[in-house]
Amino acid sequence: MQLKKIVIATVCALGLTVLTGCNAAETSKAAPLPAASSGSVMAVVNGTPIPEAEFDLLKQDRTAQGQPLNAQTTAMLRDSLINAEILAQQANKNNLQKDPNLKLRLDLAKTQMLAQAYVAFYVKSHPVSETDMKAEYERVKATMGTKEYEVRHILVDNEAEAKTIIAQLNKKAKFSDLAKKDSKDSSASNGGKLGWVAPGNLVKEFSDAMMQLKKGEYTKTPVHTKFGWHVIEVDDIRDLKFPPYDQVKDQLRTDMEQQMVKKLVTELRASAKVE
Repeated sequence: MQLKKIVIATVCALGLTVLTGCNAAETSKAAPLPAASSGSVMAVVNGTPIPEAEFDLLKQDRTAQGQPLNAQTTAMLRDSLINAEILAQQANKNNLQKDPNLKLRLDLAKTQMLAQAYVAFYVKSHPVSETDMKAEYERVKATMGTKEYEVRHILVDNEAEAKTIIAQLNKKAKFSDLAKKDSKDSSASNGGKLGWVAPGNLVKEFSDAMMQLKKGEYTKTPVHTKFGWHVIEVDDIRDLKFPPYDQVKDQLRTDMEQQMVKKLVTELRASAKVE
């Protein structure tokens, strides 16, 4: 039933199911039905059968999210499908399937699900190799440097403001007080404190200036980045302990897959005729 995808989302929103992966449940409808149960029926509601395959998809999604399946949660998943069917039937009785706005939403849902299905297909058919992941690990490790810095900064709109702040620091003003008063960055309320950061995680102009400072020093000239003008102070410096490859390989694979998909979309967009 076409309305069921929308109703499942509504059931989730109304709290009629404990399924925490409501979005995943809807998206999974684009996946192939499990062959083993494709001819089976989970339940019949007012004469309309609910395929066992739909139930299997919900259970698969829950398992994929790392959530346990037991007798209680399985029963609740079953109830969520039955509730969705009942509500969908009521929607049809009230001719809601003819609502133009609902039709647009169904078309949009179909487009989004197909897009997600293609992304999953592309990633699966272009697996990131262990060799590529290790090479990326070494590249990232090299860009991070060997030290990390406990740093504060004050961000202002122009060079003149930054010079005024430096002049105040030269007269023994407290950096954290000036940050709270003058900085437009979200760190202002915390005295400009950014915590421990590695150079590779910062814009180049900021990191270059930061690495020139010793513990307790601040920049004597304003530092300009795309965000504005900075005055930077280093509270402490320590050796950077980069996590071992095995500890970050899963996250590294995810990041590389995301970059691969981003590149794919850029290429497809460039070759598409968009009017």
